[in-house]
Amino acid sequence: MLIENSQPFDILLVEDEPADAHLVKSALKENKVYCHLHHVLDGRDALDFLRREGDVYKNAPQPDLILLDLNMPRMNGREFLSVIKTDEHFSAIPVVVLTTSDVERDVVASYKLGAASYITKPVDMAQFIDAIRQLDNYWFTLTRLPKKS
Repeated sequence: MLIENSQPFDILLVEDEPADAHLVKSALKENKVYCHLHHVLDGRDALDFLRREGDVYKNAPQPDLILLDLNMPRMNGREFLSVIKTDEHFSAIPVVVLTTSDVERDVVASYKLGAASYITKPVDMAQFIDAIRQLDNYWFTLTRLPKKS
């Protein structure tokens, strides 16, 4: 028996490409994912968000899930993963790598650094919407996530 969550999930999207961020937002809306989406442009901003640093992020919620691009300026996804997965405050937050790279070394490195999943972004919008639907079904329906601290 599945229990519906009365609170929307908080998703942190770490993505520097506006078009890709728009695709994620559209796919979440299309799939009616019950969530608050928080968007930052790179790993440094994501760390500020998680640590609630600066006026912009002082009231940021702890995300239930992080969607992470790998290739970004300032701090890329691999660097971000290596920092948060060694921090006891954030290590339990599942991180799904959502990237255009299908290079095997990126897949292996992401899992070694603690990624929970690795999804190569589909080019076709219908496939992308389906990928987000499956992500929603898995992470927010089937999986039990840790309670926020």
